[in-house]
Amino acid sequence: MTHAFTEKDLQQIASMGLTAKDVELQLDNFRKGFPKTKLLEAATVENHGVKRMTDEEIMRFSASYKKLSNGKKILKFVPASGAATRMFKELYAFTSTYFGVATNFEKEFPNVKEFLQHIRSFAFFEDLQACMEKSSLDFGDYMDRGDFTTVINYLLKEQYLGYGSLPKALLKFHRYGGISRTAIEEHIVEGAAYAKNNDGKVNLHFTVSPEHRPLFKKKIAEVKRYYESELGIKLNITFSEQKHYTDTLAVDEYNNPVRDENGKLTFRPGGHGALIENLNECRADIIFIKNIDNVVPDWMKHTTIIYKQVIAGLLLELQQQTFEYLRILDKSPDKKTLQKIAKFAKDSLQISLPENFTKLSNEEQCTILMQKLNRPMRVCGMVKNQGEPGGGPFFTENTHGIRSLQIVETAQINRKDPEQEAILNSATHFNPVDLVCATKDYKGRYFNLRKYVDPQTGFISKKTKGALTVKSQELPGLWNGAMAEWITLFVEVPLATFNPVKTVNDLLRKEHLEG
Repeated sequence: MTHAFTEKDLQQIASMGLTAKDVELQLDNFRKGFPKTKLLEAATVENHGVKRMTDEEIMRFSASYKKLSNGKKILKFVPASGAATRMFKELYAFTSTYFGVATNFEKEFPNVKEFLQHIRSFAFFEDLQACMEKSSLDFGDYMDRGDFTTVINYLLKEQYLGYGSLPKALLKFHRYGGISRTAIEEHIVEGAAYAKNNDGKVNLHFTVSPEHRPLFKKKIAEVKRYYESELGIKLNITFSEQKHYTDTLAVDEYNNPVRDENGKLTFRPGGHGALIENLNECRADIIFIKNIDNVVPDWMKHTTIIYKQVIAGLLLELQQQTFEYLRILDKSPDKKTLQKIAKFAKDSLQISLPENFTKLSNEEQCTILMQKLNRPMRVCGMVKNQGEPGGGPFFTENTHGIRSLQIVETAQINRKDPEQEAILNSATHFNPVDLVCATKDYKGRYFNLRKYVDPQTGFISKKTKGALTVKSQELPGLWNGAMAEWITLFVEVPLATFNPVKTVNDLLRKEHLEG
């Protein structure tokens, strides 16, 4: 079944870098739906799905990173395009209902009460106070008289401090005496500690929204020279935006395209899975990936830095051995060597080989091992499960019956199936988005990362807009289906490495305050 697009539709589709066939495929996904991911078991330390490091291994892999990264290009890739609006969700709800009349804060707005009680503890407090003073308003007076709405509006509204519409990257997170740092500055300082190249260069790549790009460039221009001098580094900071051709069509509940008031097709961003295209354009030997809001002050950074070196050291050791075996496979090795390589693939890289593998000819074994080993590789840090919402590490089976390690989001799981729900509930670890990636093959060529995406791992979300139900399509997530065909390993990392800022009050946790 094909949809009858008008000439204007086709022009609009082409202007986005898409074809009618691409959009037809999206419509087909809406009609058929995406299959749920089949969980086989949770990846745990006990079943070797998650590696727990000994003290000796921590020292070894940290040293390996320093040695094996020598001369390689290192890059830190930070998805940073999200606006901070959701961080202030409860403050927005409060300002829309509170008009200076006495309210039971404890019952109705306990988090807003906590925010107001500790407002002077936030790194942005001085900026808020100065912003009010510019309008001849005294912060203390407004707090004393209970005009909290005005205070919050000065923090959030675009004509004032504008925190509600700024990206998280540009919000002040931490205070150091009289100096404050934004999230992007914390990534610079952190990157200098473990992602410095031989030439003293620190390569940072941020994915941004088009409307925020000038603000990012302005901020970097303001602080670049200071951090280069302070840290003894040379900063190379680049930006990219989600590609328009990764946007997906919005449809109604009957899978008909939704149109705007001008009759144009409505497209939505395809989620963070779209960033595989941005990652595909990054040129480096070692790529660290970490979310913009998962940063801590300097006194808390030590553990993060050590474990970044550890997971990268493991990656580089395994890559070195894999490359050696791939070069051997190029020369048609004997049966004994093939057995040795197969054992490494299964035991060290958790790669599943066909049941009849040992009965196949040398040539067939060689072909399978080459195909399984010559692909992008990643090592992902995993923290112990603390009941956080989101994805975790699992052994899964794909539509071709192949077992592999995957990060799986709860939205990908059939929670109506008691067996699948039981496996989900048995998960011991959680995905904090702490990855180190190698995207070059053994001949030094960059992989085309598009080839290693599992397109069947997308999912459909629904939103109500008035009386209309609008469905949109999420592309396979960046660290989920977009990396489904990568060689994947999981390592347990301490909870201290995971301190995201999802709500403004998270900045009041001890991990984010001055040490």
